[in-house]
Amino acid sequence: MTNILKSFWLEETGQDLIEYALLLAFVALAAAAIFIQAGATLKGIWSTTNLVLSNANSVAATS
Repeated sequence: MTNILKSFWLEETGQDLIEYALLLAFVALAAAAIFIQAGATLKGIWSTTNLVLSNANSVAATS
């Protein structure tokens, strides 16, 4: 039984697959965080643009 556990502990054949999976998970989380932040930024840009256009429309309508 100890030989089986020892050989299992020293086995490294699946190690690279686990490392790639962890790296992929990290990249996916980082990308999700960037997209969430980009969405908030785009929302702010659209809100500001809409406000400026509304103000310009009001000024043009009264002139």
